[in-house]
Amino acid sequence: MRLGNMYGPDHTFLGVPGADPDDQSQWTSAGAVILGAPFDGGTSHRAGCRFGPQAMRAADYLPHDGSRPSLALGVDALLDLGVVDLGDVEMPSGDTERSLAALESRVTQIAAAGVVPIVLGGDHTIALPDVTGVARHVGWGRVAVIHFDAHADTGDTQWGSLHGHGTPMRRLIESGACRGDRFLQIGLRGYWPEPETLAWMAAQGMRSFEMSEVVARGLDSVLDEAFAIATDECDAVFLSVDVDVVDPGSAPGTGTPEPGGLTSRQLLDSVRRIAMDLPLAGVDVVEVSPPYDHADITAFLGNRVVLEALGGIAWRAKMSRGEIVRRPSDPLLRDR
Repeated sequence: MRLGNMYGPDHTFLGVPGADPDDQSQWTSAGAVILGAPFDGGTSHRAGCRFGPQAMRAADYLPHDGSRPSLALGVDALLDLGVVDLGDVEMPSGDTERSLAALESRVTQIAAAGVVPIVLGGDHTIALPDVTGVARHVGWGRVAVIHFDAHADTGDTQWGSLHGHGTPMRRLIESGACRGDRFLQIGLRGYWPEPETLAWMAAQGMRSFEMSEVVARGLDSVLDEAFAIATDECDAVFLSVDVDVVDPGSAPGTGTPEPGGLTSRQLLDSVRRIAMDLPLAGVDVVEVSPPYDHADITAFLGNRVVLEALGGIAWRAKMSRGEIVRRPSDPLLRDR
């Protein structure tokens, strides 16, 4: 049955129809579905992102009418993809194993139906069941990951636990769900991880584009390289976006803010281009923490990340059917 919002009144993402996740006839014809993962039991500093799914669903000043035509792309992704909202997965913060297992089961079910799961977090612990669920459908080791984050999230343990928002990427690679050499990280900066973890990452063949490299080379060049790696010997891509990849001046509502990040415009343009150019099989947007959010700035950003991802997916589908024959004029989205 549909849970709706686990923490608060039930409302869907911008007014799209709600659907019962246990009745597949209600959602298997959709191109993508919204799924809430309100788990923040893996946070290491400031909690509160259990309220992220509700905040991202509601963050908009326009009517919640289930329609959002994109000026840039000429699509209305919510309508064109027939997006529905499956509500939240029940994820009590005090029971990590149960919570992650429930989310993995639901994501696996969605992916197996040929539908793209758009998962609203929650802290980044949820990337483990999200990517694993997609890999169970696409193929073990056949899903590349593009990961926007200030932090690598490749720690061995967190407070003595294998599960936390600082460890999911290591767990994914160790399990074989995705290959280390097809794991692309963009936006890393600051003062973690320590040399031992960096050495482990290098041994896996991970490619991390730190902010210093993004600034020196330009984001467009970084994305070009990331795309070439992601599409080599992999059949699909999972996009994982931690909002703390953005400078906290533009995304204050997050648990572990790190100054010096991307602008919100850079992130949105990047997500749009990824969704247009790559075969996305899943997306998650994590670490939106409303208790620390001023004027809903971060919730609005998370909402727009979802819309850009959906817009790119809808545009790509229309392009493949010959319904669109030109790309937008945005230089970042130029023909290559």
